[in-house]
Amino acid sequence: MSDLLELKEKMRHFYGKYEVYLLPVVRFVLAFATFYLISSRLGYMEKISSLPVTLVIALLCSILPVNAIILFAAVLVLVNLYALSLEVCVTGLLLFLIIGLLYFRFAPKDGYYTLLTPICFTLHIPYAVPVSAGLLKEPATVMSVISGTVVYYFLAGVEENATLLGQVDEEGKSATSKFVIALNQLLGNKEMYLVLATFILMMILVYAIRRMSVDHAWTIAIITGILVGFVMLLAGFLLLGITGRVTWLVIGSVISMVIGLVEQFLFFDLDYSRTERVQFEDDEYYYYVKAVPKMYVPTTDKQVKNFSKRDEDFRKKERITKEDLAKDMDIDRDLLDL
Repeated sequence: MSDLLELKEKMRHFYGKYEVYLLPVVRFVLAFATFYLISSRLGYMEKISSLPVTLVIALLCSILPVNAIILFAAVLVLVNLYALSLEVCVTGLLLFLIIGLLYFRFAPKDGYYTLLTPICFTLHIPYAVPVSAGLLKEPATVMSVISGTVVYYFLAGVEENATLLGQVDEEGKSATSKFVIALNQLLGNKEMYLVLATFILMMILVYAIRRMSVDHAWTIAIITGILVGFVMLLAGFLLLGITGRVTWLVIGSVISMVIGLVEQFLFFDLDYSRTERVQFEDDEYYYYVKAVPKMYVPTTDKQVKNFSKRDEDFRKKERITKEDLAKDMDIDRDLLDL
């Protein structure tokens, strides 16, 4: 355990020292993953869906704030939707405007969760997002998670119905049917409502429990959030008749729990065996304080000094010279070192 704590302190020291270089790398990886996901799943406009274009835009976003990645991603999605169908593009634009107003009003600093949510859905571990947000952020962050979830299900619905949405109306009929199909990806998606309700409840539970003064509050919050999410989604899938999700639900829940425990170790690891309760008072109140120390192991700063053979020969020659000099002067050898 002490080795892990020492590794954590080294990681913190490394991040603090090289933060100015690490953050652009993180933004580049996140931007590349986001743009690559859009290009691979939509990709209706081939000119902007190639790998070189994705790399260039990701490099540009690495030096910009995280909200710039969201704006670039929205533009990239809309351009691809326009190549598929004008009606779908207009529907997506209206959706992004509504989400943008809510996101920038309530959670403008939580863009990482907006981008991570669709990526985690693709990796089958979306449950890690509400747990992480509940552990590290405030309740308003739920809007960021909701935004990422809604966008994911909208784009997934567009991808599933791409053939129907991309058909050209040769008979000159009204294009309202495409609007209806595009809107139905959201308004008629019962699975999305189930997932949204589950994520909101998970985040609220994790946030509320981790703020309690009980021992191992973060561990209890992580386990409770994952179990509640698992039970709600499993019951919802059975009621809605959605099949083929149970295996990934189990695997994703286990991986999400591990991710939550890793975050606990990195950001809030306490030594409950050394808990102290302190009582003191002033003129008006009595104060009862519970103090739980953090787990901390100071890193060892080892310095290895190498001596070359030349240095050893020189010191040996110098020692012999002093001894000879003391003998010649008939004085004590130690006087030469004063």
